[in-house]
Amino acid sequence: MTVPAVLAAPGPDGALRCPWALATEDYIAYHDEEWGRPVHGDDALYERLCLEAFQSGLSWLTILRRREGFRAAFAGFEIAAVAEFGERDAERLLADEAIIRNRMKIEATLANAKVLAGWEPGELDRLIWSHAPAEPAPAPHSTSEVPAVTAESTALAKALKKAGLRFVGPTTAYALMQACGLVNDHLSACASRTRG
Repeated sequence: MTVPAVLAAPGPDGALRCPWALATEDYIAYHDEEWGRPVHGDDALYERLCLEAFQSGLSWLTILRRREGFRAAFAGFEIAAVAEFGERDAERLLADEAIIRNRMKIEATLANAKVLAGWEPGELDRLIWSHAPAEPAPAPHSTSEVPAVTAESTALAKALKKAGLRFVGPTTAYALMQACGLVNDHLSACASRTRG
């Protein structure tokens, strides 16, 4: 099956953007202000990793619109705080309509915090960023040139799983890499491609 090539398109302000960003105001804000910008810090990366896992099988818009609910439910994604969650918290989360109530994803989020709480400060940051490509890929001209999985995301997923983390496949790992600026998949004509 051939993936259609979709080019950058003008947004409401006339600036060219990646076409996926034009569906809603929520996407435009996320695209312009966050997606593809470098994210560092263990708690910040833990949040992104969790949200990407919750997104699996769903629209990213669903996650974006519930992001504040997720933050409230999971103690601002502070690893040390979530690592202290117990069975009562898991049941509370399963009843929380402000988040995605998927038992496997909730359990993975709690289990991953428990693993990460035992790591040295900065260790998650170093592990994730050690899988950034040595050389940036050429700027994609259309959406058909943007991969869903790469050798680096496959290696990152394996490293995270080997370290004991759950719900971190190669596709989720690549989405994390895109979102956190390890790769720059803004299309070549996108105004955010070179924006700092």
